[in-house]
Amino acid sequence: MSIQLKNISKHYGDQKALNEVTLTIDKGQITGLLGPNGAGKSTLMKIITGAILPTAGAAEVNGIDVVASPLQVQQSLGYLPEHNPQYLELYVREYLEYVAQLYKVDKGRIPTVIEQTVLGPEQHKKIGSLSKGYRQRVGLAAALIPDPEVLILDEPTTGLDPAQLIEIRTLLKNIATDKTVLFSTHIMQEVVELCDTAVFLQCGEIKRQCDRSEIEKGPAYLERLFSA
Repeated sequence: MSIQLKNISKHYGDQKALNEVTLTIDKGQITGLLGPNGAGKSTLMKIITGAILPTAGAAEVNGIDVVASPLQVQQSLGYLPEHNPQYLELYVREYLEYVAQLYKVDKGRIPTVIEQTVLGPEQHKKIGSLSKGYRQRVGLAAALIPDPEVLILDEPTTGLDPAQLIEIRTLLKNIATDKTVLFSTHIMQEVVELCDTAVFLQCGEIKRQCDRSEIEKGPAYLERLFSA
């Protein structure tokens, strides 16, 4: 299994951001994480990446203990945070070279990542000159630099127009053929098109999990579950 969480809790003072979340995501699955704002989605993803540590519970990524070895976990996965921070004054290829240097990855991997994310025509442009859709592609490219087995994507399609949505969904499908992907979203059609499993989070707890047979019932069905 790629991701295993057991009784994960995260408290900020008296506030419970997560409360005893237990979740297993098998290798090769695409899992959608759904829930209203404040449900704990970003907190859960940050714990999986080792960016923050849980108050209680155990988490493993590819068999690596997140609490004991957060840096080792970070080297084994790719992460696209919600706000996708980038150096807008850098050129696309220059930025990816910088990311490769941080990961201590040979720069020879960059052409492969550029091809995967269809950034060839944009690679010599400054990031600040790109549309939001292409900036998301750059963020995905950066997450793919270490060729991770696990990808964690926090609302990767927020704010994109319909054409950009289609492009990013297609890109995710292609990327996910040999990787485990966990991404958060509010878009039910996205879940239907991409996901093997869907996890509904509410008030820091898992409210429901759906397999592919339920997901195939469509966006309206998922919306009812989401709103119930």
